[in-house]
Amino acid sequence: MAGRYAVALFELAEAGGSLEQVESDLSTLVSMIGSSSDLDRFIRSPLFKSDEQLRAMNAVMKRAGLGDLTQNFIGVVIKNRRLFALPSMVKVFGALMARRRGEISADVLSAHPLSDSQVTELKEALKASMGKDVAITTSVDAGLLGGLIVKMGSRMIDASLRTKLNKLKFAMKEAG
Repeated sequence: MAGRYAVALFELAEAGGSLEQVESDLSTLVSMIGSSSDLDRFIRSPLFKSDEQLRAMNAVMKRAGLGDLTQNFIGVVIKNRRLFALPSMVKVFGALMARRRGEISADVLSAHPLSDSQVTELKEALKASMGKDVAITTSVDAGLLGGLIVKMGSRMIDASLRTKLNKLKFAMKEAG
């Protein structure tokens, strides 16, 4: 479902020549959702009526200065009671944009927020490995303890401390 919405938005933005604007708007919106647990709970909650969601999201989008196409798209998503799927829609839209630019998209999960220099190094390493530019989306999971998990399409590289400790624990059970 998220893919259909993302493709429709991508095609509308492409036809209107506003792909970069919509991408920027969605990025702003996702960072707002990520930085506000209240907003995150709000978009995922089925308890709010669509008119309540529309009023609240219009206020949020207006304050953030999002473009008309993005605001109209979010309005349609709300009217169709699909606001809970917005993060997935944004992710698919980002993948479409990356493909358009000839990039590969990668999701990186780390135990701690990555610095700009670490993201740059990781991009360069992945580019050298894959032979294409890589668009990275980062997120944090303190449960990893350390290291990274990198997902690119169907590939996954798990270099997390949690996984290494689990493998060691399993190996010790086998030996004992």
